[in-house]
Amino acid sequence: MSLNAKEVAQILEALEASSFDSLDLEIAGVKLSLRRRGAGPASSPTAVLTHPAASSSATPAAGGAAPWGPPAGREAFPAAVEAPPGSIAVPAPLLGVFYRAPRPGEPPYVDIGSHVEPDTIIGIIEVMKLMNTVRAGVRGEVVAIPARNGELVEYGEVLIFVRPD
Repeated sequence: MSLNAKEVAQILEALEASSFDSLDLEIAGVKLSLRRRGAGPASSPTAVLTHPAASSSATPAAGGAAPWGPPAGREAFPAAVEAPPGSIAVPAPLLGVFYRAPRPGEPPYVDIGSHVEPDTIIGIIEVMKLMNTVRAGVRGEVVAIPARNGELVEYGEVLIFVRPD
């Protein structure tokens, strides 16, 4: 077992959200040491990742994809999403996998045309097997949903657009 870029990003996000100043982790010979740059919760963590010498290589993995980077078929940065006129973007509050419904096969929390209140749950973001509900934060009608179900979203990436009442 080895850490991939997504897992490292999720660990970084968890450290940022925690009150801890450091984290040392070793999985199958891969060492990950995280330390905050300064004192206090406002500082960002830094990461040092050490691979065992036998497996360190800059060549792409067997599937042709580089071991560090976006999944095959996905851009390195999310494409800019154009906001519908008069709408407000509801961004992802953290990095993780976005789900529109509470469970597979169930209806989504919101759809285009749904009316939302500030406390309406619009989806879930999974970070390190923890499910975090995301609320609309605004009252209005959902006019667009650019985030795709089951895909990784970055911090600040637009999940939905709401036309306020």
